[in-house]
Amino acid sequence: MTHAKDFLTNPWVIAIRLHTLPAIIAPIFLGTCIAFHDGILHPTAVVVIVACALLIQIGTNLANDYYDALNSVDTPDRTGFVRATASGLIPPTHMKRAWIFVFSIAVLLGFYLLYLGGLPILLIGLLSIAAGILYTGGPYPFGYHGLGDLFVFIFFGIIAVTGTYYIQAVATLSYFPLWFPPGTITTMSLIASISMASLTTSILVVNNIRDMETDEKAGKITLSIYLGKFWSKMEYLFLILLAFAPPIYFYIFLNFPKTVLLPLLVSPYAISLVYLVLSDPTPPSFNKILKHTTFLTLFFSILFGFGIFNPF
Repeated sequence: MTHAKDFLTNPWVIAIRLHTLPAIIAPIFLGTCIAFHDGILHPTAVVVIVACALLIQIGTNLANDYYDALNSVDTPDRTGFVRATASGLIPPTHMKRAWIFVFSIAVLLGFYLLYLGGLPILLIGLLSIAAGILYTGGPYPFGYHGLGDLFVFIFFGIIAVTGTYYIQAVATLSYFPLWFPPGTITTMSLIASISMASLTTSILVVNNIRDMETDEKAGKITLSIYLGKFWSKMEYLFLILLAFAPPIYFYIFLNFPKTVLLPLLVSPYAISLVYLVLSDPTPPSFNKILKHTTFLTLFFSILFGFGIFNPF
């Protein structure tokens, strides 16, 4: 128990934000299950995709920690999780070197995916890393200007699911693609990605509602600040409801068996989280809701994935 506590309180573990990592594993798992269903599973590619995605997520977290401190966004009165740079646990120069190093390792591993997926993977990879840095860095950090929700919806949902499927689909071809070949981005993967896009974005919504007061004071204008607390809660409700639409669509319109409705098993869990958000909890309580929304995303992905390739 002591060793576990020491590990979790290590400054670098704090900076990595382990609780955020399931949000990137979930869409990759779902995209892989769709590939398995279509008979194009590429195990080696999946391992490298997971490694690259985790590195990009960790690099993004480290860069955000660095730039939030640099921009004086992480103030002492915030109620979120500890930030390593702002709290003085890690010097800014060390943090900058760390996120550059992590992104560099992701690039090196990404050459294998580039070999499989061609120029589209180069585009996706560069955009993902650039977005991770520019989320809180650069002259116009889009996370500070109400664009964070769109960023998460696209990169953690649409691109994560369809990109995972694309690499495995294109690996079956015998040439180096310069663009997306026909059949490598399917309607099924696009529709399924909406579930992951909605749930991963809902995680950010919880984070933004929690930090509304301190973010506004620090000049970080998130979408929640534009919308206000009531409509931000409605956004959370809408995203949770939207996540359940693809499994129902698969069952009704794509003639999948009833197993594709397995995600409905977590609907009571989802309802309880919506109730908590709507009940106007205190900012510290949002930390628990954030963690549970992350778990919901992972559980939903596992059930939806199993429901698609139907191993039962």
